[in-house]
Amino acid sequence: MRKTTPVLAVALLSTLMACNPGPQPQQQHPGQITTQGQTSIKNADPSVIRVGSTYYSVESDGRLIFVRAASSPANLASAARVQVWGNPGNIPEIWAPEIIRDPATNTHYIYFAGGAGSAHRMYYIKSNSPQSGYNGATFMNLPDNKWAIDGTAFKYKNQWYFTWSGWAGDTNGEQNIYVATMSSPTTVTGGRFIISQPRESWEKVDPNPPTRVNEGPQPIIDPSGQLHIVYSANGSWDVNYCLADLRLKLNGSVTYVWDYYKSNGCLFSSNAPMMGGWNQTLNAKGVGHHSFVLLDGDINTSPPSGASFPLMYHGVPKADNPNPFWAGRYWYTGTFMWWGNTTYTRGSDSNTGWSLKFFE
Repeated sequence: MRKTTPVLAVALLSTLMACNPGPQPQQQHPGQITTQGQTSIKNADPSVIRVGSTYYSVESDGRLIFVRAASSPANLASAARVQVWGNPGNIPEIWAPEIIRDPATNTHYIYFAGGAGSAHRMYYIKSNSPQSGYNGATFMNLPDNKWAIDGTAFKYKNQWYFTWSGWAGDTNGEQNIYVATMSSPTTVTGGRFIISQPRESWEKVDPNPPTRVNEGPQPIIDPSGQLHIVYSANGSWDVNYCLADLRLKLNGSVTYVWDYYKSNGCLFSSNAPMMGGWNQTLNAKGVGHHSFVLLDGDINTSPPSGASFPLMYHGVPKADNPNPFWAGRYWYTGTFMWWGNTTYTRGSDSNTGWSLKFFE
């Protein structure tokens, strides 16, 4: 989300995608949506989950946190925006809230970043009801206590993890993707481990000043059981914002960077040269900071192959040229599906498996 300049000399994950297979058959599925496109929600960073047959979204106006409820992702735009947290401590710059539900305890968690400038850190609130009863914000004691935004928790192979975007040091520099182990959805127990840095050419395309951003990590599990962390690259303040993929090799370690393989380019973008063969968007630009609309926001409910499933993301209409760009962002509904037999290559090493196809 922010301007950055490079500060690390670690070379990570130089990749190429060697195969872009043909389409898979589509089929109807209860999770599928048919109404897609720009909504009337003029905001950024959507986070949407399904609980039963109801869809819940969370958003911030920069100070407060709100939740909507509707019968479909498209209907969220016409749903009432219910305030669920009033920021009694006046924490500045409340960014990118993320909602999940732990079905084991029927607890809803909203994670968000707050703090002015370099003071941004992660917090959470929780409740047994998605639209009311949230407790006061609790500071998340992330390892190394560095600048952190866009965090969310997930459970993979019965182990909780937290993933977020952050700086290596104490000054504005590269935004990297980190992950740490947790003993619960609120307690981080391990060190922080870097799993992605913005080092590829298509992650460094913004004009002067140069920007180096990996942010908005969203975990999901593919049909073979491999973990993916799909993230946003480049600055959200310009048209080159996009989605890219980190795929963990089968039986790889979630906290070990070299067990991940990165797509050779953006999987979802308005900039064709960044796409590595994928189709560019036609109606929106600066697309990113997405939400896989999963049951309970739980990656263990990730969809199977074949069907397309709900997606939400933010972007700016192609014809608009807002100044500042951030002020022109809307929420969009779209879909995604699994795209098989795709090889990601890192030097002489490669990994073949599922990738993702995104649709506006």
